[in-house]
Amino acid sequence: MKTRRDFIKTAAVAGVGLVFTSVKAETNLSFLTKINKPIVVSTWRFGIDANAAAWEILKQNGRALDAVEAGVKIPESDPTERSVGYGGRPDRDGRVTLDACIMDEHSNIGSVAFLEHIKHPISVARAVMEKTPHVMLVGEGALDFALSQGFKKENLLVADSEKEWKEWLKKSEYVPKANIENHDTIGMIALDANGNLSGACTTSGMAFKLHGRVGDSPIIGAGLYVDNEIGAATATGHGEEVIRIAGSHLVVELMRQGKSPQQACEEAVQRIIKLTKARNKNLTDIQVGFIALNKSGEVGSYCIHGGFNYAVYDASGNKLIDAPFYLK
Repeated sequence: MKTRRDFIKTAAVAGVGLVFTSVKAETNLSFLTKINKPIVVSTWRFGIDANAAAWEILKQNGRALDAVEAGVKIPESDPTERSVGYGGRPDRDGRVTLDACIMDEHSNIGSVAFLEHIKHPISVARAVMEKTPHVMLVGEGALDFALSQGFKKENLLVADSEKEWKEWLKKSEYVPKANIENHDTIGMIALDANGNLSGACTTSGMAFKLHGRVGDSPIIGAGLYVDNEIGAATATGHGEEVIRIAGSHLVVELMRQGKSPQQACEEAVQRIIKLTKARNKNLTDIQVGFIALNKSGEVGSYCIHGGFNYAVYDASGNKLIDAPFYLK
């Protein structure tokens, strides 16, 4: 028969075992791994200034959603940036049409496409997300909504872009080429101090495109995708090719399967290359690049041609990095 003293000894030993088991289990949990946060990543050289604006919010423990909106508004409002927002090159009819989308940590999404006369389509996209039951507005409807929300109607065709368009009209040759920045996008993804992800993507699309053309940038899952459990990705380059594979969603799903951001970007680009070759198309004038960020703050990027770069801002500073590429 056990005495009271025996019972106390048994309970004490069991308690030690429970503590040991609990500590041992917790040491294997991913949340004990050091996370690189906050961090913001964006496409192309204009990502440096965009990142700086986003960092002002992130460094004060601000929300990733607010950071990415503030960040991409920098190139949107810069008339010298010829592929985003105000100053963007027009379509073949001389009209500047803009596309943008935004996504937060709760999978709330907003998008506008084929939008004219509004300098900050990313903010209109956020208004669609937060103030309507819809996720995407296009064309005249998107403009009407923007005006109803107090956005100002403006002429977005700057003199330099108009001059280029009139020169293009002399031959009207539509031959998109890689890395001449006539089709480049500001895509931005961020992980804030609370461990939440958000992303934004905005562009004026291909220069001298057919009136009405929309690329991947405003399409959730193509130009941008965020999964707060896994990571986020965004794309740049020839939107038609990104749409073909639902590129940003693919990158995130590959990360879900255990691939690093770098591995996921590489596999997505390889998927485009494989399909391009299967269609007997030439890779020479096709450029696509991806950037990705996972929940640990790890970054990856890959593209078809050399020349694509991306900007990363974390505790170590703001830097521009040349992405690895397929065609050597």
